Amino acid sequence: MATAARGVAARLKPQRTVTKSEERFVIFASSLGTVFEWYDFYLYATLAPFFAALFFPPGNATAALLSAFATYAAGFLVRPFGAVVFGRIGDLVGRKYTFLVTIVVMGTSTALVGFLPTYQSIGFAAPILLVSLRLLQGLALGGEYGGAAVYVAEHAQHGRRGLATSWIQTTATLGFFMSLVVIGVCRVTMDQQAFSSWGWRIPFIVSIVLLVFSIWIRIRLNESPVFQQMRAEGKGSKAPLIDSFFRYPNNKMVLLALLGATAGQGVIWYTGQFYALFFLTISLRLDDLIAYMLIACALLIGTPFFVFFGWLSDRIGRLKIIMAGCAIAALTYLPLFQALTHYVNPALERFQAATPITVAASDCNVHIFVLPSTEFSECDRAKDFLTKSGLSFVSLPGRPGQSVVTRIGDVEIARWNEARYREVLRAAGYPSSADPAQINYGMTLVVLSIMMIYVTMVYGPIAAFLVELFPTRIRYTSMSLPYHIGNGWFGGMLPLLATAMVASAGNIYAGLWYPISVAAMTLAIGLAFLRETKDVRIDRND
Repeated sequence: MATAARGVAARLKPQRTVTKSEERFVIFASSLGTVFEWYDFYLYATLAPFFAALFFPPGNATAALLSAFATYAAGFLVRPFGAVVFGRIGDLVGRKYTFLVTIVVMGTSTALVGFLPTYQSIGFAAPILLVSLRLLQGLALGGEYGGAAVYVAEHAQHGRRGLATSWIQTTATLGFFMSLVVIGVCRVTMDQQAFSSWGWRIPFIVSIVLLVFSIWIRIRLNESPVFQQMRAEGKGSKAPLIDSFFRYPNNKMVLLALLGATAGQGVIWYTGQFYALFFLTISLRLDDLIAYMLIACALLIGTPFFVFFGWLSDRIGRLKIIMAGCAIAALTYLPLFQALTHYVNPALERFQAATPITVAASDCNVHIFVLPSTEFSECDRAKDFLTKSGLSFVSLPGRPGQSVVTRIGDVEIARWNEARYREVLRAAGYPSSADPAQINYGMTLVVLSIMMIYVTMVYGPIAAFLVELFPTRIRYTSMSLPYHIGNGWFGGMLPLLATAMVASAGNIYAGLWYPISVAAMTLAIGLAFLRETKDVRIDRND
């Protein structure tokens, strides 16, 4: 009898108190490892336009770019599956063990990209291998973020969770920044031919060093006290997948977290960072290094606001900040991207205003993924040429007996003839690239920084918000899935879908309607169905 009583007392002993120094080390170690993991994941994203020529069949630059974005998106599409697999392990076995495994998978698959042969060497096997490694990256990242966010939140003091988890929110941006810096250094220190031949591999191979350091620092961490107490009390879930997604009301909260919070947060994140970068380099014809510099500066300016909005969410609430970010972004994206055109390439803006372009054809397709057997019509080639030139055009019905008829200003061109297109554009004053002397760097940086502030508003408080929505026994599984569907599917598909919308509509701003629509949907659902969570206690295993 006495033995049984002692056993019960041991299981019900108070939760271990986390000291401030331990909390700081947990935040530092978790954030640093996650920075490296995001660096690995976003190397491909940063180089996606460049990879289009390395790993996919030649013949149509827009189609190859869409293929590169499709491969980029593959890593995002598989993230929810990683969330399910590793979320379950995290709720059953522990937070620390799970994100040790994820960082090994991520670091290894990233380093292997640096050793991949290109399409010229092994043909279609090259994109297949590339997609396979992207899928592994996505699986690993699906387990990483939830583990890091839950781990930090479960170590944080009540009333400081928004501030503590906001440091995790800086990691994606800092990882992106690291990728820009490493790629930029490679581009500056070697000529274009060397970088195209072998230099692009260096940023991926550097991941080996980051992987070793990340493993070393994470091994020094202890399991979270909330999880330890839950396991000691025998309150853990034996079937976290069923408890998370097939039992009410938790399954309802998973759906609401997705549609009313993370979907809008995801598209705003990827619009303000990646789509802005692709818009600068592809649509506005800005030099890659200048674009990297501008985005990197905006990232540095914006990053402290992750912590600010995390801190602010501890005081006024998480939900209202996230909803405000969605509302402002949906209302201002179109004028902000139009402002980018005005400040980055004013000559292109003037050319488009003075030179209307139409394409009359009936045999047009948008090729999402290029295969060796893919055939491009003359309309496909004409629209590809105009799209990659950053030019908007109006599509008209085809003319009898003509495959494609393009009108540039007052000049009409029958059939596809690239040399003739270039000649007419040159005569009309088309600027083939942004003139660095005409760029308003200050205002461009202001516009990019504003979009970064939107990112910090929706992303800074989201980790604390999601952690507080779900109970300890299924927290890792429950929060990871809506986060990674929102970011991996809604957000990660943005470059692919937006580029396809631009190619289909013939308008360089058409792709923005995707993030605008998703942000508006999230705003409506979040305001209607979600409630504030900042006062929820997560240090109890009820």
